[in-house]
Amino acid sequence: MEEIELYLDDARETMEKALKHLNIELGKIRAGKASPSMLDGLQVEYYGMMSPINNVASVTTPDARTIAVKPFEKKLIGEIEKAIRNSNLGLAPTNDGELIRLNIPPLTEERRRDLVKKVKQEIEVAKVNVRNIRKDTNDGIRKLTKEGVSEDDVKKGEDRVQKLTDSYIAKIETIFTTKEQDIMSV
Repeated sequence: MEEIELYLDDARETMEKALKHLNIELGKIRAGKASPSMLDGLQVEYYGMMSPINNVASVTTPDARTIAVKPFEKKLIGEIEKAIRNSNLGLAPTNDGELIRLNIPPLTEERRRDLVKKVKQEIEVAKVNVRNIRKDTNDGIRKLTKEGVSEDDVKKGEDRVQKLTDSYIAKIETIFTTKEQDIMSV
């Protein structure tokens, strides 16, 4: 039974990581409001190495429709601007020599629907990840019968894995509902 607990702990930990990853990905999908997290994952060339933008500049939101990026070193402003232009964020940076401003346009109804579709795709990826974790965990638990664990204990372990999976799928659904409302509210 102790071995089954180890599998369950692993599954819980991995599902939690899948949830964190989902939240990171959804943070990149803008809901019409400016957020510094929209630039997470953006890499800038810094002394020949790629670095996350928040390691080379301060990213702030002076108002609900603007992101301000102030490089720690002035000479990086061109590299940061280039990274933003080359990203798939669809934002046009304006550079005043000291600061890069990104104006976030209000979302049209059509664009909101597109964003909800994008969110649904990320939600599906997260659900598939959780289900794959369930499958791998159940496979590991079933192998324990060869090591002398009873069929009943294996069945109980599989039931617990299913309950864990159901709880994480419910959490993912809640995240979707919240994000959808966030995007669709004008």
